[in-house]
Amino acid sequence: MVLENGKTINLMKSKILPIAGDASFRTFYRLILNKDRKIVVFAKKEKYQNLIAYSAINKFLRANKILAPKLYAHNYPKGIIVIEDFGDSSFYKILLNRKNKFVVYKKLVDLLLKIQKIKPKLKIKNTNNKSHIINKYSNKYLFKESDLFFDWYLPLFLSKKKALNIKIKSKKILSRLYNKLNFSNSCFVHRDYHVQNLMRVGKKIGVIDSQDALIGNPSYDLVSLIDDVRIKTSIKLKNQIYSYYMKKTSKNFKINSQKFLEDFNILSMQRSLKIIGIFSRLFKRDKKKQYLKLIPYTWQLLEMRMDPEIFLELKKILDNNIPKKFRKKIIHR
Repeated sequence: MVLENGKTINLMKSKILPIAGDASFRTFYRLILNKDRKIVVFAKKEKYQNLIAYSAINKFLRANKILAPKLYAHNYPKGIIVIEDFGDSSFYKILLNRKNKFVVYKKLVDLLLKIQKIKPKLKIKNTNNKSHIINKYSNKYLFKESDLFFDWYLPLFLSKKKALNIKIKSKKILSRLYNKLNFSNSCFVHRDYHVQNLMRVGKKIGVIDSQDALIGNPSYDLVSLIDDVRIKTSIKLKNQIYSYYMKKTSKNFKINSQKFLEDFNILSMQRSLKIIGIFSRLFKRDKKKQYLKLIPYTWQLLEMRMDPEIFLELKKILDNNIPKKFRKKIIHR
């Protein structure tokens, strides 16, 4: 039973179909009662982030004319929310069979630009009318994310001692790179703005999985969209998407286009380290080995973005300790 506007939803009387999950601790079900369809979300762990924060951020996005799932009901102590059903038509599925992908990506960039025009707030209201804090990105967050690479990926094939040594050396270099970021944390950042989290809802685009949102660098979500590890795109298409964004973005970013590109490359590198670490953790800790197949392409993206001279030191450490054969497949003990 879940409270809904003073009434109750009897889950036992409804048809409930499981939906493929994601990399979180949540499980999803489609609730069908006659022609009415909703999504039931269960969170076994991290209930605040996965349920309360998610509901609060969705409410904030909706208030700013961004289509995010509406909350219908909740029972936070039991780890349950009932939200709007956006269907199964993700832009990942749409793009897989689309020849002219750029036309689709332009729409996704337009939505991103609309999101980035939202005046970010550090405090927003959650469903209990209490404050939810949207934190600002900082080096603390950047390190917490990139540390996953050293803590979970390297130990798959290196000793703990060697992995720690590489981590210590790399963090000094990463610190200098993170301090090079030119643009301040001034935009609402979804943090997972990729095609599997963007849904076609009629003629609109719905945004899901926004629970980890922060206020951060304007290039971060663009990185998520262009260097999406789940769908392979050509360098030509990546450049087209980037150019389209730069053409339509703020005057400040255009004037400082080289600085913006530097931020983009640094955050793409950082995000790839994070993702390789997350996928390794999902394999080792959570027994979700399906994510291992995405690591080789993530390495390709990492290598591609580390071409500029500012990455020479980091590239040298990685090249000296992680042979190409380890990047093309997972070797674990």
